[in-house]
Amino acid sequence: MTERPPGASGGEAVRDERTATLRRELHAASFTVDRLAALLGPEAEAALGRGDRVPARRALTAAGPQPAALLGRLFLLGEQLQPGVAEQTEAEALSPALLDALIGLGLAARSQGGLRAVRDLRPYAFEDELGAGHWWIVSDLGELGRPGPLPTDHVLGVGAASLTLAAALLPGRYERALDLGTGCGIQAMHLSRRANRVVATDVSERAVRTAALNAELNGIRSIELRQGDLFEPVRGELFDLIASNPPFVITPRDRAVPEYVYRDGGREADGLVREVVSGVAELLEPGGVAQLLGNWEYRPGEEGPARVLSWLGGAEVDLWLIERERVGPAQYAETWVRDGGTSAGPVYESLMDAWLQDFAARGVQAVGMGSLLLRRRAAGEEGAPLRRVDRPGQPLPIGTALGAHLAECLAAQRWLAASDDDAFAAATLVVAPDVTEERHYRPGSADPSAILLRQGGGFRRAVDADTVLAGVVGACDGELPVGSLLAGIASLLDADPVAVRKAALPGLRELVASGMLRVSGLA
Repeated sequence: MTERPPGASGGEAVRDERTATLRRELHAASFTVDRLAALLGPEAEAALGRGDRVPARRALTAAGPQPAALLGRLFLLGEQLQPGVAEQTEAEALSPALLDALIGLGLAARSQGGLRAVRDLRPYAFEDELGAGHWWIVSDLGELGRPGPLPTDHVLGVGAASLTLAAALLPGRYERALDLGTGCGIQAMHLSRRANRVVATDVSERAVRTAALNAELNGIRSIELRQGDLFEPVRGELFDLIASNPPFVITPRDRAVPEYVYRDGGREADGLVREVVSGVAELLEPGGVAQLLGNWEYRPGEEGPARVLSWLGGAEVDLWLIERERVGPAQYAETWVRDGGTSAGPVYESLMDAWLQDFAARGVQAVGMGSLLLRRRAAGEEGAPLRRVDRPGQPLPIGTALGAHLAECLAAQRWLAASDDDAFAAATLVVAPDVTEERHYRPGSADPSAILLRQGGGFRRAVDADTVLAGVVGACDGELPVGSLLAGIASLLDADPVAVRKAALPGLRELVASGMLRVSGLA
């Protein structure tokens, strides 16, 4: 049963009945991602994604009094449904049961005889290793639904960061999972598909209540909600999988700069991420994994990833840092000032100045943005903990499924860390099925001027390969060990086999680490 925080309004039976009614009525209204996409059309849907609701308003208004179109206008566009529109018969518009549930749960309210949204409610579709699914997600109204800057206790819905983390969750079956900083509860809901029990925490009481409502609305009963700051609600407990989209935004500690609970952790600089990275291992079972998003500063003489690695000290934890992007202070500040709903004028300029002054005081040159995968090593594991920094370079569409790829690469990296060059040369490799080869020739040349190995999945890497590396990869069919393939190529090139092996092994190891080559028999 989903735990409700103390003082939740309304009796449990009444709330359960209303959420069950709302779930049933939303389903009957076909208020789904696919239905809205069909009503909007690709052009209006794309415009809405850019924050332009005019094409969407025209498309949904043209759809008439269909329930899905009315709900889209109400919640996605923030329109008030006029008197009469929301009062038609059940067959034509919104049913009385749906209206009662929306109003009773505080998602909508009557206004001058019409109906207006009080909170955001929208469909959400996903697909993971367990198959496709869809939910409805409640959050607070965004910029399209309300004017002016956001309130500081704003509960964010499913944004780009949420989609990125959800798509990266490792597949598998877990006993206990933790969503640290749950917000609207979306990660906890995804974790509930993988874990028998899920604990979800947040410092914001409003977020905890929202997450509880979303779990109930979607019939999820395995999530326990707790209120508190970071690790405080779960001290002394252990989990097999931890997911966290923490409030990682680097925000000036200036009274003139508003602090938004969903993004600002109340620490100076990147201290919130440091606190999570340095402390999360204490919550992991041996062999357990934590996946989180974060930002980190680049300072004079100190690269951002190096800062993150230093936070671990000598902890027996594997760390894989994936830096997706690095931006300058001005771009970073602009992003988050606009995120709070301020886009122009004196207030905008004042906030930008405060942000840039804060960065200048620490000599910040850039901010790295990405994800971290930490694994607590099991007792008896040999060798030094894994420390890997990755900059894929290729931007990926938001929500690109990466969980299975990350799990495969993590296993390969652990195998590599335990295997010296002789063990690697004795292994047999196979080319991953998504890898292709490109050869570029200058006109009239018999030899390629460039050979590229491309990864179709994962991080979509492109690797420059020389003749030896490309030759070995082309022969990796799981039959002959790497050492034999290198010896054969050295013979064909009439080259020193020792030198060929020494030059080729680092590149081959990196192809294994990135999932472009697979070790035969490695699960």
